[in-house]
Amino acid sequence: MTKMHYAAITERLAHTGGAKWAIHQRCRAMKAKGADIIELTIGEPDQPPDPRLFEVCHASMLAGRTGYSSGRGEPDLLDAIAARYGRRRAGVDAANVLCFPGTQTALFVTMMGLTGPGDGVLVGDPFYATYEGVIAASGAHRESVRLRPESGFRMTAEDLEAAITPDSRVLLLNSPHNPTGAVLDAAELAHIGAVCQKHDLWIVADEVYEELVFDGDFASPFDIPALADRVIVVSSISKSHAAPGFRSGWAVGPHEFCERLLPLSETMLFGNQPFIADMTAFALSTDLPTAARMRASYRRRAALFADTLERVEGLSPFRPQAGMFIVLDVSGTGLGGEEFAWRLLDAGVAVMPGSSFGANAGALVRLSLTVPDESVIEACARIAKFVEGL
Repeated sequence: MTKMHYAAITERLAHTGGAKWAIHQRCRAMKAKGADIIELTIGEPDQPPDPRLFEVCHASMLAGRTGYSSGRGEPDLLDAIAARYGRRRAGVDAANVLCFPGTQTALFVTMMGLTGPGDGVLVGDPFYATYEGVIAASGAHRESVRLRPESGFRMTAEDLEAAITPDSRVLLLNSPHNPTGAVLDAAELAHIGAVCQKHDLWIVADEVYEELVFDGDFASPFDIPALADRVIVVSSISKSHAAPGFRSGWAVGPHEFCERLLPLSETMLFGNQPFIADMTAFALSTDLPTAARMRASYRRRAALFADTLERVEGLSPFRPQAGMFIVLDVSGTGLGGEEFAWRLLDAGVAVMPGSSFGANAGALVRLSLTVPDESVIEACARIAKFVEGL
Protein backbone atom coordinates (compact mmCIF):
# COMPACT_ATOMS: atom_id res chain seq x y z
CA MET A 1 0.00 0.00 0.00
CA THR A 2 1.34 3.41 -0.97
CA LYS A 3 2.49 5.55 1.95
CA MET A 4 1.17 9.06 1.30
CA HIS A 5 2.93 12.24 2.33
CA TYR A 6 1.56 14.50 5.12
CA ALA A 7 2.71 17.94 6.19
CA ALA A 8 4.94 18.29 9.25
CA ILE A 9 2.18 20.06 11.17
CA THR A 10 0.26 16.78 11.44
CA GLU A 11 3.24 15.25 13.24
CA ARG A 12 3.65 18.25 15.51
CA LEU A 13 0.01 18.05 16.59
CA ALA A 14 -0.34 14.27 16.65
CA HIS A 15 -0.07 14.02 20.43
CA THR A 16 -1.81 17.25 21.46
CA GLY A 17 -5.45 16.39 20.90
CA GLY A 18 -8.12 14.13 22.32
CA ALA A 19 -5.99 12.13 24.75
CA LYS A 20 -6.15 15.00 27.23
CA TRP A 21 -9.93 14.61 27.35
CA ALA A 22 -10.01 10.80 27.61
CA ILE A 23 -11.76 10.79 31.00
CA HIS A 24 -14.38 13.25 29.77
CA GLN A 25 -15.06 11.13 26.71
CA ARG A 26 -15.23 7.97 28.81
CA CYS A 27 -17.62 9.71 31.20
CA ARG A 28 -19.95 10.69 28.36
CA ALA A 29 -19.93 7.12 27.01
CA MET A 30 -20.76 5.71 30.45
CA LYS A 31 -23.54 8.23 31.00
CA ALA A 32 -25.03 7.36 27.61
CA LYS A 33 -25.39 3.80 28.89
CA GLY A 34 -27.15 4.98 32.04
CA ALA A 35 -24.28 5.32 34.52
CA ASP A 36 -24.85 7.72 37.43
CA ILE A 37 -21.85 10.04 37.09
CA ILE A 38 -21.47 13.66 38.21
CA GLU A 39 -19.62 15.34 35.35
CA LEU A 40 -17.07 17.91 36.52
CA THR A 41 -14.76 17.78 33.51
CA ILE A 42 -15.36 20.66 31.11
CA GLY A 43 -16.13 24.34 31.66
CA GLU A 44 -19.46 24.71 29.93
CA PRO A 45 -21.72 27.31 31.60
CA ASP A 46 -24.74 25.74 33.26
CA GLN A 47 -27.06 28.60 32.44
CA PRO A 48 -28.31 29.67 29.02
CA PRO A 49 -27.38 32.93 27.31
CA ASP A 50 -29.59 35.92 27.95
CA PRO A 51 -32.79 35.49 25.84
CA ARG A 52 -32.14 38.84 24.18
CA LEU A 53 -29.11 37.36 22.42
CA PHE A 54 -31.35 34.82 20.70
CA GLU A 55 -33.79 37.56 19.74
CA VAL A 56 -31.08 39.73 18.20
CA CYS A 57 -29.54 36.77 16.38
CA HIS A 58 -32.92 35.64 15.03
CA ALA A 59 -33.93 39.13 13.91
CA SER A 60 -30.59 39.54 12.17
CA MET A 61 -31.05 36.30 10.22
CA LEU A 62 -34.57 37.30 9.22
CA ALA A 63 -33.18 40.65 8.06
CA GLY A 64 -30.91 38.83 5.62
CA ARG A 65 -27.66 39.01 7.57
CA THR A 66 -26.62 35.55 6.37
CA GLY A 67 -24.16 36.40 3.61
CA TYR A 68 -20.38 36.65 3.53
CA SER A 69 -18.65 38.78 6.13
CA SER A 70 -15.68 41.09 6.05
CA GLY A 71 -12.41 39.29 6.64
CA ARG A 72 -11.61 41.61 9.55
CA GLY A 73 -15.09 41.55 11.06
CA GLU A 74 -18.45 43.26 10.73
CA PRO A 75 -18.23 47.06 11.22
CA ASP A 76 -20.64 47.25 14.15
CA LEU A 77 -18.83 44.47 15.99
CA LEU A 78 -15.42 46.01 15.33
CA ASP A 79 -16.71 49.28 16.77
CA ALA A 80 -18.22 47.54 19.80
CA ILE A 81 -14.97 45.71 20.59
CA ALA A 82 -12.92 48.88 20.03
CA ALA A 83 -15.23 50.79 22.39
CA ARG A 84 -14.90 48.07 25.05
CA TYR A 85 -11.09 48.17 24.99
CA GLY A 86 -10.98 51.92 24.38
CA ARG A 87 -12.48 52.38 27.83
CA ARG A 88 -9.40 50.63 29.20
CA ARG A 89 -6.72 52.38 27.15
CA ALA A 90 -6.83 55.51 25.01
CA GLY A 91 -6.34 55.38 21.26
CA VAL A 92 -8.04 52.07 20.47
CA ASP A 93 -10.09 51.95 17.27
CA ALA A 94 -11.50 49.37 14.86
CA ALA A 95 -8.08 48.99 13.19
CA ASN A 96 -6.85 47.39 16.44
CA VAL A 97 -9.36 44.53 16.14
CA LEU A 98 -9.65 41.23 14.28
CA CYS A 99 -12.78 39.07 14.72
CA PHE A 100 -12.71 35.29 14.89
CA PRO A 101 -15.04 32.37 15.62
CA GLY A 102 -13.93 31.96 19.23
CA THR A 103 -10.82 32.49 21.34
CA GLN A 104 -9.25 29.25 20.14
CA THR A 105 -9.18 30.46 16.53
CA ALA A 106 -7.86 33.85 17.62
CA LEU A 107 -5.05 32.13 19.50
CA PHE A 108 -4.20 29.88 16.57
CA VAL A 109 -3.91 32.74 14.08
CA THR A 110 -2.00 34.88 16.57
CA MET A 111 0.59 32.17 17.25
CA MET A 112 0.92 31.35 13.55
CA GLY A 113 1.52 35.04 12.88
CA LEU A 114 4.06 35.64 15.65
CA THR A 115 6.11 32.43 15.77
CA GLY A 116 7.74 29.84 13.54
CA PRO A 117 10.07 26.83 13.72
CA GLY A 118 12.62 27.21 16.48
CA ASP A 119 10.84 30.02 18.32
CA GLY A 120 10.03 29.66 22.00
CA VAL A 121 6.68 30.50 23.61
CA LEU A 122 6.76 31.01 27.36
CA VAL A 123 3.68 29.79 29.16
CA GLY A 124 2.80 29.20 32.78
CA ASP A 125 2.68 25.54 33.81
CA PRO A 126 -0.05 24.43 34.64
CA PHE A 127 -1.63 25.70 31.42
CA TYR A 128 -4.90 25.34 29.50
CA ALA A 129 -4.87 22.05 27.63
CA THR A 130 -5.07 23.41 24.06
CA TYR A 131 -2.08 25.77 24.45
CA GLU A 132 0.28 22.95 23.60
CA GLY A 133 -1.33 22.56 20.19
CA VAL A 134 -1.57 26.25 19.26
CA ILE A 135 2.10 26.65 20.12
CA ALA A 136 3.26 23.54 18.27
CA ALA A 137 1.22 24.29 15.13
CA SER A 138 3.64 26.94 13.87
CA GLY A 139 6.71 24.84 14.70
CA ALA A 140 7.41 26.82 17.87
CA HIS A 141 8.16 25.07 21.14
CA ARG A 142 6.73 25.59 24.61
CA GLU A 143 8.98 27.01 27.34
CA SER A 144 7.47 26.36 30.76
CA VAL A 145 7.33 28.95 33.51
CA ARG A 146 6.59 27.14 36.73
CA LEU A 147 3.48 28.35 38.56
CA ARG A 148 4.12 27.52 42.18
CA PRO A 149 1.41 26.58 44.69
CA GLU A 150 3.25 28.63 47.33
CA SER A 151 2.80 31.69 45.04
CA GLY A 152 -0.88 30.94 44.59
CA PHE A 153 -0.18 29.63 41.07
CA ARG A 154 0.46 33.23 39.99
CA MET A 155 3.35 33.81 37.60
CA THR A 156 6.20 35.83 39.07
CA ALA A 157 8.54 38.09 37.16
CA GLU A 158 11.48 36.21 38.69
CA ASP A 159 10.29 32.82 37.46
CA LEU A 160 9.56 34.29 34.03
CA GLU A 161 13.04 35.81 33.81
CA ALA A 162 14.61 32.48 34.75
CA ALA A 163 12.73 30.64 32.01
CA ILE A 164 13.65 32.97 29.12
CA THR A 165 16.04 31.58 26.49
CA PRO A 166 17.55 33.03 23.31
CA ASP A 167 14.63 31.38 21.44
CA SER A 168 11.90 33.14 23.44
CA ARG A 169 9.61 35.32 21.35
CA VAL A 170 6.20 35.33 23.07
CA LEU A 171 4.74 35.13 26.56
CA LEU A 172 1.33 33.46 26.47
CA LEU A 173 -0.29 34.81 29.61
CA ASN A 174 -3.58 33.57 31.05
CA SER A 175 -5.20 35.60 33.84
CA PRO A 176 -7.67 34.73 35.24
CA HIS A 177 -6.01 31.35 34.95
CA ASN A 178 -7.33 28.02 33.79
CA PRO A 179 -7.11 25.54 35.51
CA THR A 180 -6.30 27.15 38.88
CA GLY A 181 -8.43 30.31 38.94
CA ALA A 182 -5.43 32.44 39.97
CA VAL A 183 -5.58 36.17 39.12
CA LEU A 184 -2.62 38.50 38.57
CA ASP A 185 -2.91 42.00 40.00
CA ALA A 186 -1.74 45.24 38.39
CA ALA A 187 1.58 45.32 40.24
CA GLU A 188 2.44 41.75 39.28
CA LEU A 189 1.57 42.49 35.65
CA ALA A 190 3.74 45.60 35.67
CA HIS A 191 6.74 43.53 36.82
CA ILE A 192 6.03 40.85 34.22
CA GLY A 193 5.62 43.52 31.55
CA ALA A 194 8.98 45.05 32.45
CA VAL A 195 10.65 41.66 31.92
CA CYS A 196 8.95 41.34 28.52
CA GLN A 197 10.16 44.82 27.55
CA LYS A 198 13.69 43.95 28.63
CA HIS A 199 13.74 40.82 26.46
CA ASP A 200 11.59 42.22 23.62
CA LEU A 201 8.79 39.66 23.99
CA TRP A 202 5.26 39.78 22.70
CA ILE A 203 2.57 39.31 25.36
CA VAL A 204 -0.48 37.35 24.21
CA ALA A 205 -3.07 37.69 26.98
CA ASP A 206 -5.89 35.14 27.06
CA GLU A 207 -8.56 36.99 29.04
CA VAL A 208 -11.62 34.84 28.41
CA TYR A 209 -12.43 34.76 32.17
CA GLU A 210 -12.15 38.54 32.58
CA GLU A 211 -15.73 38.97 33.80
CA LEU A 212 -15.61 36.03 36.22
CA VAL A 213 -13.30 37.54 38.87
CA PHE A 214 -14.95 36.82 42.22
CA ASP A 215 -13.63 39.78 44.23
CA GLY A 216 -11.69 42.91 43.33
CA ASP A 217 -10.83 44.42 39.98
CA PHE A 218 -9.60 42.69 36.85
CA ALA A 219 -6.12 43.77 35.71
CA SER A 220 -4.53 43.33 32.29
CA PRO A 221 -1.20 44.09 30.59
CA PHE A 222 -3.34 45.74 27.90
CA ASP A 223 -4.07 48.54 30.37
CA ILE A 224 -0.38 49.47 30.73
CA PRO A 225 0.36 52.17 28.09
CA ALA A 226 4.08 51.34 27.96
CA LEU A 227 3.21 47.84 26.71
CA ALA A 228 0.83 48.97 23.95
CA ASP A 229 3.18 47.95 21.12
CA ARG A 230 3.61 44.36 22.36
CA VAL A 231 0.29 43.25 23.95
CA ILE A 232 -2.39 41.27 22.11
CA VAL A 233 -5.58 40.30 23.94
CA VAL A 234 -7.67 37.34 22.82
CA SER A 235 -11.14 36.73 24.22
CA SER A 236 -14.74 35.86 23.35
CA ILE A 237 -18.31 35.79 24.63
CA SER A 238 -18.10 32.05 25.40
CA LYS A 239 -17.61 32.43 29.16
CA SER A 240 -18.74 36.00 29.85
CA HIS A 241 -22.12 35.54 28.16
CA ALA A 242 -22.55 31.77 28.57
CA ALA A 243 -22.45 31.40 24.79
CA PRO A 244 -19.66 28.94 23.86
CA GLY A 245 -21.57 27.39 20.97
CA PHE A 246 -21.88 30.66 19.09
CA ARG A 247 -18.09 30.75 18.54
CA SER A 248 -17.57 34.50 18.58
CA GLY A 249 -14.21 35.92 19.64
CA TRP A 250 -11.56 38.48 18.77
CA ALA A 251 -7.97 39.61 18.99
CA VAL A 252 -7.06 43.19 19.93
CA GLY A 253 -3.54 44.45 19.31
CA PRO A 254 -1.38 47.06 17.57
CA HIS A 255 -2.44 48.31 14.14
CA GLU A 256 0.57 46.69 12.49
CA PHE A 257 -0.22 43.34 14.12
CA CYS A 258 -3.76 43.42 12.72
CA GLU A 259 -2.61 44.43 9.24
CA ARG A 260 0.07 41.74 9.12
CA LEU A 261 -2.25 38.98 10.37
CA LEU A 262 -5.33 39.91 8.34
CA PRO A 263 -4.20 37.98 5.21
CA LEU A 264 -3.54 34.92 7.38
CA SER A 265 -6.96 35.19 8.96
CA GLU A 266 -8.60 35.60 5.55
CA THR A 267 -6.72 32.57 4.23
CA MET A 268 -8.10 30.36 7.00
CA LEU A 269 -11.60 31.86 7.19
CA PHE A 270 -13.33 34.96 5.95
CA GLY A 271 -14.87 36.59 8.98
CA ASN A 272 -17.54 35.22 11.27
CA GLN A 273 -21.25 35.00 10.54
CA PRO A 274 -22.90 38.45 10.26
CA PHE A 275 -25.92 37.45 12.37
CA ILE A 276 -23.63 36.22 15.16
CA ALA A 277 -21.56 39.39 14.82
CA ASP A 278 -24.72 41.45 15.32
CA MET A 279 -25.58 39.44 18.42
CA THR A 280 -22.04 39.85 19.78
CA ALA A 281 -22.07 43.60 19.20
CA PHE A 282 -25.32 43.77 21.17
CA ALA A 283 -23.86 41.61 23.95
CA LEU A 284 -20.77 43.79 24.32
CA SER A 285 -22.70 47.06 24.32
CA THR A 286 -25.52 46.02 26.68
CA ASP A 287 -25.43 45.57 30.45
CA LEU A 288 -26.57 41.97 30.82
CA PRO A 289 -26.80 40.05 34.13
CA THR A 290 -25.30 36.79 32.88
CA ALA A 291 -21.73 37.25 34.13
CA ALA A 292 -22.83 38.52 37.54
CA ARG A 293 -25.05 35.47 38.05
CA MET A 294 -22.25 33.13 37.04
CA ARG A 295 -19.75 34.90 39.31
CA ALA A 296 -22.06 34.46 42.28
CA SER A 297 -22.77 30.79 41.61
CA TYR A 298 -19.15 29.85 40.85
CA ARG A 299 -17.86 31.68 43.94
CA ARG A 300 -20.43 29.88 46.09
CA ARG A 301 -19.69 26.46 44.62
CA ALA A 302 -15.93 26.94 44.90
CA ALA A 303 -16.33 27.71 48.59
CA LEU A 304 -18.61 24.70 49.01
CA PHE A 305 -16.04 22.38 47.42
CA ALA A 306 -13.16 23.90 49.38
CA ASP A 307 -14.90 24.01 52.76
CA THR A 308 -16.00 20.38 52.43
CA LEU A 309 -12.98 18.74 50.84
CA GLU A 310 -10.33 20.44 52.96
CA ARG A 311 -11.73 18.34 55.83
CA VAL A 312 -10.93 15.14 53.91
CA GLU A 313 -7.52 13.80 54.87
CA GLY A 314 -5.25 13.66 51.84
CA LEU A 315 -6.95 16.44 49.84
CA SER A 316 -5.77 20.05 49.60
CA PRO A 317 -8.12 22.33 47.64
CA PHE A 318 -6.83 25.58 46.16
CA ARG A 319 -9.45 28.31 46.42
CA PRO A 320 -9.82 30.03 43.02
CA GLN A 321 -10.05 33.80 42.66
CA ALA A 322 -11.99 33.59 39.40
CA GLY A 323 -13.33 31.35 36.66
CA MET A 324 -15.31 28.13 36.70
CA PHE A 325 -12.90 25.56 38.14
CA ILE A 326 -11.26 24.51 41.37
CA VAL A 327 -8.15 22.32 41.63
CA LEU A 328 -7.30 19.78 44.31
CA ASP A 329 -3.87 18.53 45.27
CA VAL A 330 -4.44 14.80 45.77
CA SER A 331 -0.85 13.79 46.50
CA GLY A 332 -1.73 13.27 50.16
CA THR A 333 -3.82 10.27 49.14
CA GLY A 334 -0.76 8.47 47.77
CA LEU A 335 -2.09 8.73 44.22
CA GLY A 336 -1.10 10.96 41.33
CA GLY A 337 -3.77 13.06 39.66
CA GLU A 338 -4.14 10.72 36.68
CA GLU A 339 -4.73 7.56 38.72
CA PHE A 340 -6.94 9.44 41.17
CA ALA A 341 -9.16 10.74 38.36
CA TRP A 342 -9.58 7.37 36.66
CA ARG A 343 -10.39 5.58 39.89
CA LEU A 344 -12.76 8.34 40.97
CA LEU A 345 -14.66 7.89 37.71
CA ASP A 346 -15.60 4.40 38.86
CA ALA A 347 -16.89 6.01 42.07
CA GLY A 348 -19.29 8.19 40.09
CA VAL A 349 -17.44 11.51 39.69
CA ALA A 350 -15.64 12.63 36.53
CA VAL A 351 -12.82 15.17 36.94
CA MET A 352 -9.89 16.23 34.77
CA PRO A 353 -6.44 14.92 35.74
CA GLY A 354 -3.85 17.62 36.22
CA SER A 355 -1.56 15.92 33.72
CA SER A 356 -3.83 17.34 31.00
CA PHE A 357 -2.56 20.79 32.04
CA GLY A 358 1.19 20.30 32.12
CA ALA A 359 4.03 18.65 34.01
CA ASN A 360 3.63 20.84 37.09
CA ALA A 361 0.02 19.71 37.57
CA GLY A 362 0.65 16.00 37.95
CA ALA A 363 -0.51 15.99 41.59
CA LEU A 364 -3.71 17.90 40.80
CA VAL A 365 -7.21 17.24 39.55
CA ARG A 366 -9.52 19.95 38.18
CA LEU A 367 -13.23 20.13 39.05
CA SER A 368 -15.76 22.20 37.13
CA LEU A 369 -18.06 24.57 39.04
CA THR A 370 -20.74 24.41 36.35
CA VAL A 371 -23.13 21.98 38.03
CA PRO A 372 -26.01 22.74 40.43
CA ASP A 373 -25.23 23.14 44.13
CA GLU A 374 -26.91 19.85 44.99
CA SER A 375 -24.59 18.08 42.54
CA VAL A 376 -21.60 19.76 44.21
CA ILE A 377 -22.77 18.45 47.58
CA GLU A 378 -23.24 14.93 46.22
CA ALA A 379 -19.88 15.04 44.40
CA CYS A 380 -18.15 16.02 47.65
CA ALA A 381 -19.79 13.09 49.43
CA ARG A 382 -18.68 10.65 46.72
CA ILE A 383 -15.14 12.05 46.66
CA ALA A 384 -14.86 11.83 50.46
CA LYS A 385 -16.12 8.25 50.47
CA PHE A 386 -13.71 7.32 47.69
CA VAL A 387 -10.70 8.83 49.51
CA GLU A 388 -11.66 7.27 52.82
CA GLY A 389 -11.82 3.89 51.11
CA LEU A 390 -8.35 4.05 49.60
